[in-house]
Amino acid sequence: MKGTRHQEGYLYRKGSIWLLRYYDSEFAADGSVRRVQKTKKLANFGLECPNKTAARDRAREFLESINLARSTPESAMSLIRFTEDRYLPFVEEHNRISTFRGYRNMWRRYLEPRCDNMLREFRTVDGERILESIAKEHKLTSTTLAHIKAFLSGIFRYAKRQGVVNSENPMRDVVLPKGKPAGETYAYSLEEITLMLNVLPEPVSTIIAAAAFTGVRKGELRGLLWENYDGEQILISHSIWRGHALEPKTRKGKAPVPVIAQLARLLDSHRRLSGNPANGLMFLSSAGKPVNLDALAAKVIVPLITKAGVRWHGWHAFRRGLATNLYQFGVSDKIIQRILRQATVAVTQNCYIKTADSDAVAAMQQFQRSLEYAPNMHLSGADRPRVM
Repeated sequence: MKGTRHQEGYLYRKGSIWLLRYYDSEFAADGSVRRVQKTKKLANFGLECPNKTAARDRAREFLESINLARSTPESAMSLIRFTEDRYLPFVEEHNRISTFRGYRNMWRRYLEPRCDNMLREFRTVDGERILESIAKEHKLTSTTLAHIKAFLSGIFRYAKRQGVVNSENPMRDVVLPKGKPAGETYAYSLEEITLMLNVLPEPVSTIIAAAAFTGVRKGELRGLLWENYDGEQILISHSIWRGHALEPKTRKGKAPVPVIAQLARLLDSHRRLSGNPANGLMFLSSAGKPVNLDALAAKVIVPLITKAGVRWHGWHAFRRGLATNLYQFGVSDKIIQRILRQATVAVTQNCYIKTADSDAVAAMQQFQRSLEYAPNMHLSGADRPRVM
């Protein structure tokens, strides 16, 4: 697309304000582009901009992107329109549905009311002001503020890749405002896990054991399949999020996890009591659908473990618990990452792993042996009352 003709605009002062009249392309609601005359407030007269020379410098800075053709007519779209018409549909098409909905909720809750800028007029200072406003109003953690910054940065990266703008990402140099400290995360101890297993009925106890002894994520726990279990390991092939079957979060996430003997006994018992299914989901609700883990926690787990003196910290605390317990047994960080299938590993390990490596198996066997000496742990599962 050809660039627009070089212009200096018409600079004038009206009262205490310096104004600039200029021509620009406008992206209309019907998708057409038209040439229109616009007027922009540059600065206040006085200390901010004391004379016409200073005002002209500001005008040149403002007109630079137009004169050098660093942007297209589409860049005259509002940030709101570009995000909703272009960026969010792109995210929906190319990312997990959980990612898309998280981005959409973040946009609607925190950003949409504050992003009335034109796409190409958005500056680093605008990004900082927006984040400061959000931090002040919502009292968010630094982690959440970083996610919001990353979302905004992603919008401008996408706009640049699409040729809508051709300038530096304005979010790159934005400094995060101070957020409130993140809450402490929790990892279940072996003692807490033991108490849970002893007071919970089947198949809830087996579900807890699967979470605690494999370290799978919540959605992966819901998506465990009998055909992926061979008695020694379980292949994690997908997860279930709000009824949607999704690929694992990372390439390495699609991999097997070792199964220790205590968990194997519980799974075998659960399988027999379920009619020895050869395939399908391991853990089903009474309606034959993927078990609702949050409802199960609220209705069954929390009341029973609270009476036993154990506090519920959510499903992810089992994943942290496995990592913490393995670390306490002397297992290296690298092996723990392989067991948990985390993405933060060497590039050479970022591929599909079809069999559990020997180090991971040895580490889980060490974990298995430690459980054999845990006091009062009964993992047979066959004589427990059944719920669900």
